[in-house]
Amino acid sequence: MKTKISVVLPAKNEALVIGQVLAGIRGALPEAEIVVVNDGSSDATAEEARRSGASVVDHPYSMGNGAAIKSGARAASGDVIVFMDADGQHDPADILRLIERLDEGFDMVVGARDGASQASVGRGLANRFYNRLASYMTGHRIEDLTSGLRAARAERFREFLYLLPNGFSYPTTSTMAFFRAGYPVAYVPIRAGKRIGKSHVRILKDGTRFLLIIFKIGTLYSPLKLFAPVVAVQVLLGLAYYAYTFILHGRLSLATIFMLTSAVTTFLIGLVSEQITQLMYRSNGEEKASR
Repeated sequence: MKTKISVVLPAKNEALVIGQVLAGIRGALPEAEIVVVNDGSSDATAEEARRSGASVVDHPYSMGNGAAIKSGARAASGDVIVFMDADGQHDPADILRLIERLDEGFDMVVGARDGASQASVGRGLANRFYNRLASYMTGHRIEDLTSGLRAARAERFREFLYLLPNGFSYPTTSTMAFFRAGYPVAYVPIRAGKRIGKSHVRILKDGTRFLLIIFKIGTLYSPLKLFAPVVAVQVLLGLAYYAYTFILHGRLSLATIFMLTSAVTTFLIGLVSEQITQLMYRSNGEEKASR
């Protein structure tokens, strides 16, 4: 294997399955470095991981899935880092397919789950909505925004560690950040199984957080794509109310003036945000080029 591979698994209370998962990874990638980040488990996750030959990074308490990903990325020594769940959902054989696609010139390759791999109908519909919203924000087709199985060039991935939240949305942030930086991203279809044990994801709370993360990264990506629909709604409401008051009363109301003025203000804020974003990324690019 010409490129050194590190496999990072964030794990919390996965003692029942972690040994089996690590055995599968070792069978698929015998020479890979395996880093398990024990995120404050109350069971024997760390002991089972060490017994299976993995390097273990211990968190003294549960700091979140994203925090575990960041700890694992810092501890990994490989040129390519593969991130996967430790709950048995992902097939270690798929790692080889991701790495093969990475060798075609991509900086990140994501395992895109099919419809049968979604945990529930509600989760599947939510993921589909996230994918479409993120595709609109980035201008690129995003097939699976929240997949936990992905391979990335270590140097590229570490550029965005400061952006990654500590909770359950590192896939969202990393995917959109790669697109914003102009790093090529590819997708490989996978079939994910059912997890062993109880999920740590809270649908309502973490779902809302995912949505906020998309908007947050979207403002870093292209603020006008967020502000433009708001401006359009304000203009349409203002014109519609103007037509209503003019037809009935033959006058221009203060409410119409307020909505149209707000639309102009919102557009200008979006335009300034767009320019700030462009300058920020241009400065970062020039700084990297000078190193």
